[in-house]
Amino acid sequence: MVNAVFAGSFDPPTNGHLDIIERTRKIFDNIDVVVAVNPQKKYLFDEDERISMLKELVKDFPNVQVHSCHELIVNYAKKNKATVLIRGIRSTNDFSYEFDLAHMNQNLNPEIETFFVPTKEKYAIVKSSSIKELAMLGGDISRMVPELVKEKILEKYSK
Repeated sequence: MVNAVFAGSFDPPTNGHLDIIERTRKIFDNIDVVVAVNPQKKYLFDEDERISMLKELVKDFPNVQVHSCHELIVNYAKKNKATVLIRGIRSTNDFSYEFDLAHMNQNLNPEIETFFVPTKEKYAIVKSSSIKELAMLGGDISRMVPELVKEKILEKYSK
């Protein structure tokens, strides 16, 4: 069995994230979608909200679970018997950053492999920070996020 971890802030979960999950769940036996928690980062959605949205979005995928992580992802992976880290790539800039991160993770745990998944072209511009800014300014985010997430974002900005 090959267990994989797909970690990110998921603030908010996007259609690009869901596409990566959908595609990789057919490749790996189990995928643990991990909401990374960094106390130094300011999030629109708190940890529980992000977990709740993701659980709802992947509820029909029996080999996908959602958890959170407050430690190095390689340590989380080792504790949970995962040998693969899934990383989505939108651009060459993403690749450069993720390539360096993969080397660092492999130095921390040589048993961990990084699996790069290029995004589909239609999701290449889908970036969480851009989605939040667009929503805050009244722009249409419906093609970038699932309806559930769109409603939650609009609810946040209507307050």
